Amino acid sequence: MALKYSFKARLWHYPEEAGWYFLTLPEDLAAEIREDTAPFRRGFGSVKVTATVSGQSWSTSLFPDSKSSSYLLPVKKAIRVAAGIGVGDQVHVRLGVSEAD
Repeated sequence: MALKYSFKARLWHYPEEAGWYFLTLPEDLAAEIREDTAPFRRGFGSVKVTATVSGQSWSTSLFPDSKSSSYLLPVKKAIRVAAGIGVGDQVHVRLGVSEAD
Protein backbone atom coordinates (compact mmCIF):
# COMPACT_ATOMS: atom_id res chain seq x y z
CA MET A 1 0.00 0.00 0.00
CA ALA A 2 1.36 3.43 -0.91
CA LEU A 3 0.93 6.48 1.29
CA LYS A 4 0.21 9.72 -0.59
CA TYR A 5 0.55 13.32 0.54
CA SER A 6 0.53 16.79 -0.99
CA PHE A 7 1.60 20.21 0.23
CA LYS A 8 2.82 23.66 -0.83
CA ALA A 9 6.21 25.05 0.17
CA ARG A 10 8.79 27.63 -0.91
CA LEU A 11 12.06 26.49 -2.46
CA TRP A 12 15.15 27.62 -0.54
CA HIS A 13 18.90 27.26 -0.93
CA TYR A 14 21.27 26.14 1.80
CA PRO A 15 23.71 29.06 2.16
CA GLU A 16 26.80 27.77 0.42
CA GLU A 17 27.92 28.24 -3.17
CA ALA A 18 27.50 24.53 -3.91
CA GLY A 19 24.68 24.14 -1.39
CA TRP A 20 21.54 22.09 -1.76
CA TYR A 21 18.03 23.27 -2.58
CA PHE A 22 15.17 22.17 -0.35
CA LEU A 23 11.48 22.35 0.36
CA THR A 24 10.48 22.19 4.03
CA LEU A 25 7.32 20.22 4.70
CA PRO A 26 4.62 21.85 6.84
CA GLU A 27 5.02 20.75 10.49
CA ASP A 28 1.57 19.14 10.69
CA LEU A 29 2.24 17.06 7.57
CA ALA A 30 5.69 16.11 8.88
CA ALA A 31 4.08 14.85 12.10
CA GLU A 32 1.61 12.77 10.07
CA ILE A 33 4.38 11.29 7.90
CA ARG A 34 6.52 10.61 10.97
CA GLU A 35 3.67 8.64 12.52
CA ASP A 36 2.63 6.83 9.30
CA THR A 37 6.17 5.76 8.37
CA ALA A 38 7.50 4.74 11.79
CA PRO A 39 7.70 1.01 10.92
CA PHE A 40 9.83 1.48 7.81
CA ARG A 41 11.96 4.63 8.20
CA ARG A 42 15.62 4.28 7.31
CA GLY A 43 18.83 5.42 9.01
CA PHE A 44 18.71 8.88 10.59
CA GLY A 45 14.91 8.76 10.25
CA SER A 46 14.91 9.30 6.48
CA VAL A 47 11.90 8.24 4.41
CA LYS A 48 12.18 7.08 0.77
CA VAL A 49 9.67 8.89 -1.46
CA THR A 50 8.73 9.65 -5.01
CA ALA A 51 8.18 13.39 -5.32
CA THR A 52 6.41 15.28 -8.10
CA VAL A 53 6.65 19.04 -8.78
CA SER A 54 5.19 20.67 -11.90
CA GLY A 55 4.88 17.30 -13.64
CA GLN A 56 8.49 16.34 -12.86
CA SER A 57 8.92 13.21 -10.71
CA TRP A 58 12.00 11.81 -9.00
CA SER A 59 12.97 9.30 -6.33
CA THR A 60 14.63 10.73 -3.24
CA SER A 61 14.32 10.73 0.54
CA LEU A 62 12.85 13.05 3.10
CA PHE A 63 15.36 13.97 5.79
CA PRO A 64 14.38 14.93 9.33
CA ASP A 65 15.32 18.49 10.31
CA SER A 66 15.46 19.21 14.03
CA LYS A 67 15.73 22.96 13.41
CA SER A 68 12.28 23.13 11.77
CA SER A 69 10.76 20.06 13.51
CA SER A 70 9.90 18.86 10.03
CA TYR A 71 11.33 17.04 7.02
CA LEU A 72 13.42 18.47 4.19
CA LEU A 73 12.85 17.44 0.58
CA PRO A 74 15.97 17.95 -1.57
CA VAL A 75 15.26 19.23 -5.10
CA LYS A 76 18.03 18.49 -7.59
CA LYS A 77 19.01 20.85 -10.41
CA ALA A 78 17.54 18.76 -13.23
CA ILE A 79 14.13 18.91 -11.56
CA ARG A 80 14.37 22.66 -10.81
CA VAL A 81 15.29 23.42 -14.41
CA ALA A 82 12.66 21.13 -15.95
CA ALA A 83 9.96 22.47 -13.60
CA GLY A 84 11.05 26.09 -14.12
CA ILE A 85 11.32 26.83 -10.41
CA GLY A 86 13.79 28.90 -8.42
CA VAL A 87 14.54 30.08 -4.90
CA GLY A 88 11.52 31.66 -3.27
CA ASP A 89 8.98 30.05 -5.60
CA GLN A 90 6.05 28.39 -3.87
CA VAL A 91 5.39 25.01 -5.42
CA HIS A 92 2.80 22.27 -5.08
CA VAL A 93 4.35 18.90 -4.24
CA ARG A 94 2.92 15.39 -4.33
CA LEU A 95 4.70 12.67 -2.38
CA GLY A 96 4.33 8.92 -2.55
CA VAL A 97 5.79 6.65 0.11
CA SER A 98 5.87 2.92 -0.47
CA GLU A 99 5.64 0.81 2.66
CA ALA A 100 7.49 -1.98 0.83
CA ASP A 101 10.73 0.07 0.48
